[in-house]
Amino acid sequence: MEVKKEKAGELMDKVTSRTIADPTLACLQCSKPAHFQCPKCLELKLPQANAAFCSQICFKAAWVSHKLSHVKVSDAEGEKNSSDICVADALSRGWRYCIRKGQARIAQLLFFDWTGPLRPYPISPRCIVPDKIARPDWASDGRPKEEPVSEWQNSVEIKSSEQIERMRETCKVTREVLDAAARVIRPGITTDEIDKAVHEATISAGGYPSPLNYHFFPKSCCTSVNEVICHGIPDARQNLTAGMA
Repeated sequence: MEVKKEKAGELMDKVTSRTIADPTLACLQCSKPAHFQCPKCLELKLPQANAAFCSQICFKAAWVSHKLSHVKVSDAEGEKNSSDICVADALSRGWRYCIRKGQARIAQLLFFDWTGPLRPYPISPRCIVPDKIARPDWASDGRPKEEPVSEWQNSVEIKSSEQIERMRETCKVTREVLDAAARVIRPGITTDEIDKAVHEATISAGGYPSPLNYHFFPKSCCTSVNEVICHGIPDARQNLTAGMA
């Protein structure tokens, strides 16, 4: 986020009589008793202890490092505002938060004892798979039937030549789908847009997106911003960098 560039002298000239009443505060530059506070910090409502200076001389001397605190606050505020707008836009289009492991939707974010700033975003309606495409046994109700009881859960299957050739074809399609996803990734894109690219590339090749409704997973791929550890559900969040997990 861009922040207006201002010089230390210009800032202090705006507020030269701003006195700090707390006698315990020390100048950040020289540790002498502080008499002034950075006016930009006042505007951003930052703690006095992180903006105290004894004189304009110390304020100007510390400016290069001190101004970084303004950028961090402005970036965080800008990200919050952008998030609020993004969520409001998604909700206005009928998107909902995903609950009950993907089995239900709700318009309000449920309370949770969050440990950090990351929050889930609304997700779009489920993508459609054409009727002509063969479906796995979890496609309709979210519950795989053959997989849990398969003998291959506890042994290694020796593939036939035909199976190996089919695997090669499947891997080729998978590579093409991954390339399709990579082509749309850019700063500012949402994980939902990436999911749509994966979904379209998969059904265009005649395949069913394996994650879709597997144990109720509501999307066609697992992708998320870097702070999410695994199995992220694509949603309305805008990614500010080009990297995706």
